[in-house]
Amino acid sequence: MRNTTNILGIPVDNVTLDEAMEKIESFLNQNELRMVFTPNSEIMMAAQRDSELKNILCNADLLVPDGAGVVLASKILGSPLKERVAGFDLTNRLLDHAKQSQIGFFLFGGKPGIADEAAKNLLDENASIKILGIRHGYFTQNEETDIIQEINSSGADVLLVALGAPKQEKWIHKNRKKLNIKVCIGVGGSLDVLAKRVSLAPAFFRNNGLEWLYRLCKEPWRFKRMLDLPRFILLVIAKKMGFFKNL
Repeated sequence: MRNTTNILGIPVDNVTLDEAMEKIESFLNQNELRMVFTPNSEIMMAAQRDSELKNILCNADLLVPDGAGVVLASKILGSPLKERVAGFDLTNRLLDHAKQSQIGFFLFGGKPGIADEAAKNLLDENASIKILGIRHGYFTQNEETDIIQEINSSGADVLLVALGAPKQEKWIHKNRKKLNIKVCIGVGGSLDVLAKRVSLAPAFFRNNGLEWLYRLCKEPWRFKRMLDLPRFILLVIAKKMGFFKNL
C-alpha cells in the first residue's frame, strides 16, 4: 500500500530517494507502463489552476517531492514527508543503477542537440550504459506517431521525457497506452544538466532549500514563475486554517 501525503488534493509519495529507487526497480519487473513525476511548488500550484494536470498527477504511479516548498507544505499540514527527492537526483540514481543492469534508456526532449550531448557524456562516463534512442523535444503534432514508433522500436525500458512541465506530464499521460515502455519519467531540465549546458546549484543552496534563490540569481527572467512558491505556501496555510475544504 502506498504511503502518501495529501497536499492540496494531490497524493505525494512519502519516500526517501532510496525508497523511490526501489519502487522504480519493482516497476521495471512488471509489464505495464508506470508514470513517474517529480513536482515542485510551481507544478503543484499550476495543478490548482489546471484540472487536467491535477488529475494526471493524482494518477501517477510514483509522485516524489522535487522541491523544498513541497516538503515544507507537508510539515505545515502536519504530515511531514521524509525528504526532498529531487528529479535530477532520482534520474542520476537510476542511470547509476543501469551501470550494473541491462536497463535501456530513450532520451526524449530538450532543444536539438541536448539529448545527443547528454547521451555522449553518459557514454563517456560509462560505455556500458544502454542509450537505445535519442530525440529532441521540438516536434509537430504530425510527427508524434513517428516519435512513438521510434521509441517503441528502440526496445528501451525507461523513457526520460524532458519537455518541461506541464507539457511532459500531459504528453506521457496522453500517450501512455501507445508506448511500449515500462517506466516514463518527466525529468524537466535534467537532460540540460547531463548535457552540461546547465549547472546544478551548489550544494549549500541544494541542501538548505534555497535552489530557487540560486536559479533566480542565474535566471532573473524566472521571477514571475517563482511567485508561485509563496502563493503555494500561502494556499497551504489557508488550507491548514480550514479554508478551501474542497482541496
